[in-house]
Amino acid sequence: MTIVRPRVAVTGAGVKSPAGNDLASFWATLCSGSSAAGPITHFDTADHPVTFACEVHDFDPVTYLGPKESRRIDRVSQLGFAAATDALEQAGELGADPGRCAVVVGTGVGGLTTLEEQILQYGEKGAMRVSPFLVPMMMANATPALIGMRFGFTGPNWCVVTACAAGTNAIGEGMRLVRDGTADVVICGGTEAAVTPVGLAAFSRMGALSARKDDPARASRPFDAERDGFVMGEGAGMLVLEPWDRAVARGARILGEIAGYGRTCDAHHITAPAPGGAGAVACMSMALDDAGVENVAVTHVNAHGTSTPLNDAAEAEAITKVFGEDAPPVFSVKGCTGHLIGAAGAVEAIASLLAFEHGQLPPTANHQQAEPAITIDVVSGQARSVTPGPAVSNSFGFGGHNASLVLLPAT
Repeated sequence: MTIVRPRVAVTGAGVKSPAGNDLASFWATLCSGSSAAGPITHFDTADHPVTFACEVHDFDPVTYLGPKESRRIDRVSQLGFAAATDALEQAGELGADPGRCAVVVGTGVGGLTTLEEQILQYGEKGAMRVSPFLVPMMMANATPALIGMRFGFTGPNWCVVTACAAGTNAIGEGMRLVRDGTADVVICGGTEAAVTPVGLAAFSRMGALSARKDDPARASRPFDAERDGFVMGEGAGMLVLEPWDRAVARGARILGEIAGYGRTCDAHHITAPAPGGAGAVACMSMALDDAGVENVAVTHVNAHGTSTPLNDAAEAEAITKVFGEDAPPVFSVKGCTGHLIGAAGAVEAIASLLAFEHGQLPPTANHQQAEPAITIDVVSGQARSVTPGPAVSNSFGFGGHNASLVLLPAT
């Protein structure tokens, strides 16, 4: 017996990012090939090892949540809720049973800003001065809970915590909810706000961040021969998913299709990728098989491309193994946005959807010098025209978590 799976349409997208807080500005910044990195404004960086990051600017949570509730919600949830609100607004009138509306959100660390602030409060003023809102503000699942409560969605609601793969995992799991008939609508994606004193100090101490503090705009250099680490970023990306036929029936504008999903674990090292990108190879292959898409049909790869020496080399090798020496063009948005950790995969999926819409691939900012061992075709310098077709979007996280999506244009 042949089982017919429903196609999964994307009918809404929302983004809050260092490159822009709406789809148009986000896309324009990506295509400009510029970097959003700059001096940190969230805290005083005097005597701090990290002085620059990719922050979200011109964002007012009060617009979305009101003044009272904004004060009781960590920045990670403010960004995620705002992106979800924008995505739902674009999707239009859903007309869905709230009990069949699901929420799946990924994050790497949750409410780190609140946790750090309240630890200081405890140290300075004692246990009785710790905020009663600490737990609901810092918990990783606060964002999907907030979205569910504010919109009255009573279907499945959970948080994915798989480090830098979390946003992609959340979209993939959301796709599965639509496919298996559990939900008629899923809001899914990722959010992160880890540009904090301890957060940046920790990543710096482990040697993950770029040391180019004298030239922040050129610090994040995915696949470049002179890359030396990533630049921390913050932001959120959210999608609205629903069955294709349902979206067509209600006259929704379809942005694209989530057609395949792969997820594997390296089981190798807590931070380093498996040699030769073995886990990434298996993950991309799984996503292509799930979508029923041949590797020769793929028109671009939206790479994880963090700008770290090991990750970029392993991912490039994996792409070559999956697609051969004639692999499709590859780009990474992290030269522009920095690394958004748990939000990265969701924001990058939105970039691929916009690439379908505009028939262009954005350049990989700061990719200037090819490394001889990396033979993939990295889009750099300027945007490149492309005929919309199947795309692979990759995310690989600390812990060996790998996640890949296959996205299709709306045809």
